[in-house]
Amino acid sequence: MASNHVIITLQDVRREYNLGVECIHALDGVTLELSDNEYVAIMGHSGSGKSTLMNVLGCLDRATSGSYILDGEDTTKMSDAALARVRNERIGFVFQSFELLGQLSACRNVEMPLIYANSGWLSRRKLATEALERVGLKGRMRHKPNQLSGGEKQRVAIARALICKPSILLADEPTGNLDTKTSREIMDLFRQLHNEGQTIIMVTHEADIACHADRIIRMQDGKVISDLPTAEDPASQHLKATHTKEAQA
Repeated sequence: MASNHVIITLQDVRREYNLGVECIHALDGVTLELSDNEYVAIMGHSGSGKSTLMNVLGCLDRATSGSYILDGEDTTKMSDAALARVRNERIGFVFQSFELLGQLSACRNVEMPLIYANSGWLSRRKLATEALERVGLKGRMRHKPNQLSGGEKQRVAIARALICKPSILLADEPTGNLDTKTSREIMDLFRQLHNEGQTIIMVTHEADIACHADRIIRMQDGKVISDLPTAEDPASQHLKATHTKEAQA
């Protein structure tokens, strides 16, 4: 369950892109709060602004205007170097395409963020081993990506995202390249991590996947059009009812 400690505050955040004479409003006045240990899904069709919002939340992109307060610090006033430290130390990223280095073992892939943190080799190996054990890959540490299944690759990516013990885990379409059974396993892992206290923000266009979160934020044309607990989200409840009827048929 989420605590009352607000970890993210966005106030009237806008992100605009100029394409010739046209101005694209990728984010158009987004205001929201996220608390520590929340499990949130951000949904929307292509072009809704959900990926831009994730990039701003992950400090991969800067808002054109508005404020983004991360755990009490105004990221809009940070230097590029300070933002890089935030990305490395406080935010873990999980991507649809895994983004693993093919020539490295699972363990070496997981160690990568600690290389930039200037950690010693023994410390890196110990933490990488612990992270892989945490996601159920203790026996696959020496395997390279081409020796792993899609689900195992995503578990390696999740272990890499967790190794710096980030405040926030950001997942962009984390099951987009996985089959239904493997997707369910990854969602079970996310639930386990959330139960252990991890804050998770997941971007997805898949309604079945979003239903695993406790809160669903829906976007359209750069705006938040709904922000509800999953149990109160009409589309999620309709989907749940449909699945129940199919199971009973």
